[in-house]
Amino acid sequence: MAAARPRSSLGGALCRLLLTFVVFSFACEACKKVIFNTPSELEADRMVGRVNLKECLRSADLIQSSDPDFRVLDDGSVYTARAVVLPDKKRSFTVWLSDTKKQTRKGITVLLECQKKVLRKRHTKETVLRRAKRRWAPIPCSMQENSLGPFPLFLQQVQSDAAQNYTVFYSISGRGVDQEPLNLFFIEKDTGNLYCTRPVDREEYDVFDLIAYASTADGYSADLPLPLPIRVEDENDNHPIFTEQVYNFEVPESSKLGTKVGEVCATDRDEPDTMHTRLKYSILQQIPQSPGLFSVHPVTGAITLVSQYLDREVVDKYKLIMKVQDMDGQFFGLIGTSTCLITVTDSNDNAPTFRQNAYEASVEENTYNVEILRLPIDDKDLINTANWRANFTILRGNENGHFKISTDKKTNEGILCVVKPLNYEENRQVVLEIGVSNEAPFTRDTALRTTMNRVLVTVNVRDQDEGPECSPAAQYVRIKENTAVGSQINGYKAYDPETRSSSGIRYRKLHDPKGWISIDEISGSFQTSKILDRETVTPRNDLYNVTVLALDHVGRSCTGTLAINVEDVNDNAPHILQDQITVCKPKMEYTDISAFDPDEPIHGAPFYFSLANPSPEINKIWTLSKVNDTAARLSYQKNAEMKQYNIPVTVKDRAGQSATKTVRVNLCDCTHPSQCLAASRSAAVSLGKWAILAILLGIALLCSVLLTLVCGVVGARKKKGFPEDLAQQNLIISNTEAPGDDKVCSANGFTTQTVNNTSQGFNGTMGSGVKNGGLETIEMMKGGHHTLESCRGHHHTLDSSRTGHVGMDNSRYTYSEWHNFTQPRLREDSIRGHTG
Repeated sequence: MAAARPRSSLGGALCRLLLTFVVFSFACEACKKVIFNTPSELEADRMVGRVNLKECLRSADLIQSSDPDFRVLDDGSVYTARAVVLPDKKRSFTVWLSDTKKQTRKGITVLLECQKKVLRKRHTKETVLRRAKRRWAPIPCSMQENSLGPFPLFLQQVQSDAAQNYTVFYSISGRGVDQEPLNLFFIEKDTGNLYCTRPVDREEYDVFDLIAYASTADGYSADLPLPLPIRVEDENDNHPIFTEQVYNFEVPESSKLGTKVGEVCATDRDEPDTMHTRLKYSILQQIPQSPGLFSVHPVTGAITLVSQYLDREVVDKYKLIMKVQDMDGQFFGLIGTSTCLITVTDSNDNAPTFRQNAYEASVEENTYNVEILRLPIDDKDLINTANWRANFTILRGNENGHFKISTDKKTNEGILCVVKPLNYEENRQVVLEIGVSNEAPFTRDTALRTTMNRVLVTVNVRDQDEGPECSPAAQYVRIKENTAVGSQINGYKAYDPETRSSSGIRYRKLHDPKGWISIDEISGSFQTSKILDRETVTPRNDLYNVTVLALDHVGRSCTGTLAINVEDVNDNAPHILQDQITVCKPKMEYTDISAFDPDEPIHGAPFYFSLANPSPEINKIWTLSKVNDTAARLSYQKNAEMKQYNIPVTVKDRAGQSATKTVRVNLCDCTHPSQCLAASRSAAVSLGKWAILAILLGIALLCSVLLTLVCGVVGARKKKGFPEDLAQQNLIISNTEAPGDDKVCSANGFTTQTVNNTSQGFNGTMGSGVKNGGLETIEMMKGGHHTLESCRGHHHTLDSSRTGHVGMDNSRYTYSEWHNFTQPRLREDSIRGHTG
């Protein structure tokens, strides 16, 4: 199928779909006649054909048409000026070519013809050939957006190639027909004329992709479906719109020319990349109007600064009415507006200034932490900002630090205070130079043209009747340590500031950490009350400070410090820091020992280590070598036995002070000293167990000895008693027939008493048992001796025990008699004990 564009449906089916024209190529006829084959109806602005103007009159500078319904362009294109209908299917007119300079004129006759077609119906058995490749491509079809009609509006005619020979019926489908928006387009079944029923908005639908179908009366598809896109041509019906109704920008007042303030942007819903969406920006109005400070780039919408008269202190806000216009800003383009508010932010372009050139104040001497003056300033910058807040500086006159100036955060005033007491006798007047600046730095231009504002302040010091003055607060003296008690030291001196004299001032000691010093109340001189030891001062290298109180006759006082530098003397020998060392053999071939001297370095290192009178074994196995000024290396021979060695080591300082210390070195078979220490602890625990076992065995042996003695004495008593006359001297005979208690004097100092075959022991007494007529008498005696001989030497008789008198035996019976009497009986008891 192909598509043509006739204006009316009358005779459209008989004309060809595409417009062709024939131009006679020979020059002799080119100026006479040109024939175009056209439809019977032509719409306005329709191209009819093209004539060859150059071959007719090359120098023509004026082209005219004899028929007002047609117009001719410079290239020879012939267009309809309005809708045209060909009467009798023919129409002619002349194209006049004129050369105004040569006064030449030629005419070209244009003949429009429309030929009729003779159609017939397709026989049912006749086949219509479908062409895979169409003879004509479809002419692009478009319609104007928001068209005013009349409706239905003719768009174009669709015609199949088969329509040249057969009767063909047309139909369409797609969006706008059977899809939303429904019934927007329809096609005449017989003619193929395509119509639109109502206006279309391009911003809603920019193209409609229709599909045209051609079929015969019996429903046979005469041709392949034809895609028929209909594009909606844009109309400039949308105003450009800014993205924001109100723009807010800020710009510092110190900005340079060309500084970008901000950027505005607008959009247009019309077709992109056309004149309808080519926007141009401009500023309609600036409020306040003068001077003009801003400009806008016509394409990008960037607002820039074009003047240096931007001053926040004069105008802090500007209002711009912005305009945007499409059609590249031409007068007939559509317009949109917006408001742009520009706030001028503060810059530190105004220096603070004092309200006066000079100020005067007064203060009483010896007073401090008092306010003496307030300094107001003026600053045009924005209040309560860093550009407005002031910083005051004392530039001159405060070398001794008596004054301090600060800023009142509320009023921005400078507050001058005295922070260190002034002395009327030293300086009765002080002149200060004070400068002021802002917290924020000045802008570059301001800094170049402005200097710091300054003011002079005169401070008068008023006199005051004051007490003694301790100046300087700390006075220094030097004294060697170990100085004899009672040695004089230069004391602390205070004076009256009015008379500059020390007479009449009394001194007292407020603080003396170790009580080394006594002070003379009248003169203030010092004496040592104890021997000074530098090594006890904490910290050791610091000064020993004594606090002194000075008073005048009315009780006014001041305090000072006497700083005593105790000079060191070599009164301490270095001492070795290690007491016991464990050396793992053979992993550790040596061990290091170090020493420390509490004296100052001049009396200390380097130290000299040596073995002090070692035994031959120590001297053979152990050697000392120097490591550094404070340490030595103790090394052993490879054949050294693993045990503990007591090694005497002498260490001497550079001045000859020396000390000797015995270092216990445990030479152990281990890989780490901790293993040897653990083994030592385990051995100590084992020895304790053996000691306990030995004690238990001793106790058991003692009990067996006691038992043996008891058994022997009891056996002897049963065999033989003592002679009768023995009782006269040693025993008291008891006539009581009741059985008595058996008591035996044992060799270990225990008394064994038997009562009803029960034995009890009492420590600390000794006795001898004598049997008399079946009765037992007891003789008590004192003594710590553990032999039978001792039992003979000292006796306490029962009578003497009553009177508390200890009598000495006259030894009536000798020791041999006693021995001869007891030993056979002991042997008999022993034999009976073994045989029994």
